Amino acid sequence: MQSIRRRTLELNAILDVAQRGQLTEEQARQLHALGPEAVTLFAMTMTRRLAELQSSPSPAVAPSTPSAMIPLYQKPPTSRRRKRPGAKKGHDGSRRKTPPVIDAHVEHRLEVCPCCGGPVQRCKRTRTRIVEDIPQEITPVVTEHTIHRDYCPHCQKQVEPKVPDALPGNQIGNRTLTLSAWLHYGLGQTLDHVVDVFNHHLQMKVTPGGLQQSWYQLQEILFPWYEQIQQEALDASVLHADETGWRVNGKGHWLWCFSSARGTYYLIDRRRGRPVLAKFFRRAFRGTLVSDFWGAYNAVVCSRRQVCLAHLLRDLKYVEQYQHPSPKWPCFAKKLRRLIRDGLRLKKQQPELAEGPYVARRNRLHTRLDALIATDWKDRQAARLLKRFRRHRDHLLTFLDDPAVPADNNHGERAIRPAVIIRKNTYGNRSQRGADTQAVLMSIYRTLKQRSHDPLTTITNALSECISTGELPPLPP
Repeated sequence: MQSIRRRTLELNAILDVAQRGQLTEEQARQLHALGPEAVTLFAMTMTRRLAELQSSPSPAVAPSTPSAMIPLYQKPPTSRRRKRPGAKKGHDGSRRKTPPVIDAHVEHRLEVCPCCGGPVQRCKRTRTRIVEDIPQEITPVVTEHTIHRDYCPHCQKQVEPKVPDALPGNQIGNRTLTLSAWLHYGLGQTLDHVVDVFNHHLQMKVTPGGLQQSWYQLQEILFPWYEQIQQEALDASVLHADETGWRVNGKGHWLWCFSSARGTYYLIDRRRGRPVLAKFFRRAFRGTLVSDFWGAYNAVVCSRRQVCLAHLLRDLKYVEQYQHPSPKWPCFAKKLRRLIRDGLRLKKQQPELAEGPYVARRNRLHTRLDALIATDWKDRQAARLLKRFRRHRDHLLTFLDDPAVPADNNHGERAIRPAVIIRKNTYGNRSQRGADTQAVLMSIYRTLKQRSHDPLTTITNALSECISTGELPPLPP
């Protein structure tokens, strides 16, 4: 009995050492001496361990690692680049243009050789090098406005002119206000970063509270532009929609993004359902809505709709890697991938094909889709996707009917990406008023960038005109 127990302890010790990859030649000979049964058990154990390591989605972790630090799954390694980054060989380089005005000239000449320290012989050869830099001392311009108050006999009250260089009651100019808001809502810098830039680099003292109150005031003035962006989005022929998480005062909210080729509209709300869509789509949408498979979009009344096929391909890949589908799954996934790729290939060939052959090939794709949906696939994951297909049968191949409609929602995801970066930097908002200001100014700055307008000049001029005339000019096209 003691001999069996001793052999078991020796075998367990050898298995433990082998699993750590520290098995020595002497320990291997001890394993051989324990007999063929021990060798068989060792081989089966190591084979099972190797299979677990190959199929495990997460890396091996130590027993002392907290459960919160163990990833649920590990993303597969990305594929290598098929081509080298950058322009092709022989392409003209992109160089900085020479400034039209040279402000200063400085000459540099050696007195001794930097290598040996000996005297140098003067020559007439020279070369020029142009350097453009920001001066170390940037002095803000402080202007004292003398405002004359006169009496109007007709109105029987004192009147005075308006100062177009700053908002009422504000001590910083319109350009400074626009620049600070652009750094925060357009580029995603935190409030502390913006304050540091002004205090230390631009030599202009500002406070976080003062900037925040000025941004609230700026949002109220530019709110008509926000409504104009919404109206233009509702009039667009193709509109992309997406949503992501947000935080307001530590509570979970949602950032909605509605983007077209002409502008982007952001909306922050506590809900992620149909009421938010009803709040944005105030009337029936006459264009094509491109979105993912989120069920809330089914309530939108629109002329046509296209669901993102890239999400569908990612679902297929996810099922194969993490859901362990049945043997029936590969046949289903292969047919679906071929159907999607044939549709994308036909989309690229549309300008080269005549109308007759193109319509015939498009109808064959619809027939293949109907046959795929009608088949009774004996797989749980396939049945789940087929249920989605039946619900979105008319939304899968809409991109084949309109050249302006894409097969994916990449435009919407690229439009929401700047907001995601801002969320990573600022962690959301502290109040609902801050969230509303975030949505309004972020929409305006994003739309101006899409339309290739300088945000500083455009908003500064609009504020001056609004202060002088009392009316905000329309958003520039």
